[in-house]
Amino acid sequence: METIYTAFQSFSPVTQALLATCFTWFVTALGAAGVFFTRNVSRKILDLMLGFAGGVMIAASYWS
Repeated sequence: METIYTAFQSFSPVTQALLATCFTWFVTALGAAGVFFTRNVSRKILDLMLGFAGGVMIAASYWS
């Protein structure tokens, strides 16, 4: 892990920003891809996901 960190630091700031942007795009696309693999979501799971999202929004508004 240390070698990845030192290799990332050796890049220019523009390249670092591009790599970070590509990483966040990939993680977002990976999370959104779950929509294509599920047909029906139970009500309990939906309630859990909505509650988690609401908690994240409350935390973001509190700490920002």
